[in-house]
Amino acid sequence: MTKMRTESDSMGEVKLPAEALYGATTKRAIENFKISGRPFPSLFIQMLGELKRAAAIANKALGLLDPKLADAITKAAEKVARGECQDHFPLDVFQTGSGTSTNMNANEVIANLANLSLGGTLGSKKPVHPNDHVNKGQSSNDVIPTVIHLAALQGIQKNLLPALKSLEKALQKKAKAFDAIVKIGRTHLMDATPIRLGQEFSGFAHQITESIERLARVLIPLSELAIGGTAVGTGINTHPEFSKKVCEVLSKRLGFTVREARNHFAAQAAKDACVEASGALKATAVAFMKIADDIRWLGSGPRAGLAEIILPELQPGSSIMPGKTNPVIPEVVCQVAAQVIGNDAAITWGGGLAKFELNTMMPLIAVNLLDSIELMTNAANVFTEKCIAGLQVNKKRCEELVEQSLMLSTPLAPHIGYDRAAKLAKKAAKSGKTIRQVALEEKVMSPKDLDRVLNVRSMTEPQK
Repeated sequence: MTKMRTESDSMGEVKLPAEALYGATTKRAIENFKISGRPFPSLFIQMLGELKRAAAIANKALGLLDPKLADAITKAAEKVARGECQDHFPLDVFQTGSGTSTNMNANEVIANLANLSLGGTLGSKKPVHPNDHVNKGQSSNDVIPTVIHLAALQGIQKNLLPALKSLEKALQKKAKAFDAIVKIGRTHLMDATPIRLGQEFSGFAHQITESIERLARVLIPLSELAIGGTAVGTGINTHPEFSKKVCEVLSKRLGFTVREARNHFAAQAAKDACVEASGALKATAVAFMKIADDIRWLGSGPRAGLAEIILPELQPGSSIMPGKTNPVIPEVVCQVAAQVIGNDAAITWGGGLAKFELNTMMPLIAVNLLDSIELMTNAANVFTEKCIAGLQVNKKRCEELVEQSLMLSTPLAPHIGYDRAAKLAKKAAKSGKTIRQVALEEKVMSPKDLDRVLNVRSMTEPQK
């Protein structure tokens, strides 16, 4: 049987596990929010620890917190920031819209850790009080939006962008390796004029380049922090220099620059920066889906599909069909992309349903934004390592499809006219012959000129 202890808060007494680092307020929230069974991501909790650490250091520097208590809080918050206390943050992500429950969860855990280090006992709130000391100069209303921004910045800068740059490099490498391979282009899912496989892959690579650029731009609004606005943006119960000092501590500690919000009312009432960041993630997801699905189709077959490229074989593809392999990595990338697009819809609603001085959809925004960042990071790494790096070209298949294409009539049009070229294409389609064969039969030009005009490599570049 679990040993229990009794604590009290402004609403009365509460029983909770004796060894729990959280307190009465957290315990009430555990009982109130049995929704998804999904706790906040570890990155969010770690950044919450970083913010509480920075707040203690700032309050000490401003002479607002006893140095002994401030140092104890700082060390306790560092444990949270290192991820050592994740099990003591059990709250469901679907909770009060301000995230007050999770802010108090952090205040209670850090206060208890600090008190233990100072010779106190769990739940005593002495000498460190969760509200009076750990939460000094703060409100859930500026803490939670600040942590969302910090976690998003950390996830994008330290994880996602490096993963995307690796993917970009891998696609650029394939674009260069495949540059000599001429294949048939396709528009409307129908044969079009030839294109080099390297050109096709250069398009994929550039989509990732643009995704990197979009995400780099959203780091600017995310770097503005709401901390210092307290309850409604006015900064009540905090020092006017508090936000500046917190941002200085965070910038030095985390390795990226953050600053006080230019307008605290907008920072707390709206979540436009998060919506913008999610939009950039959605655009990246759409790029992923396009690239992955094209690669899946280009590798379809191996005998009854396009089969222009060969994907790495990673695992058996069927429980009933022996020898079958499937494009499992492109498929998982497409699934991730669909999820991120869905997350963006939730974030968009979360940003738009803000009322008056506070957005009360912040936990929803936080979990979906961080979920998208993590999913895209992992998908990019897997896509690079298990698919793109091992792609091979089926040169013979590419050559066969180009030669059979009826769209080789296109370069003939400037020489014999559009209508005559169209008739050649129709005759070739009906007879099953190639454009080259029909053109020779019709003697539309000399064999030498025909070879020059039907040089497929020259069709992949502007005509001089």
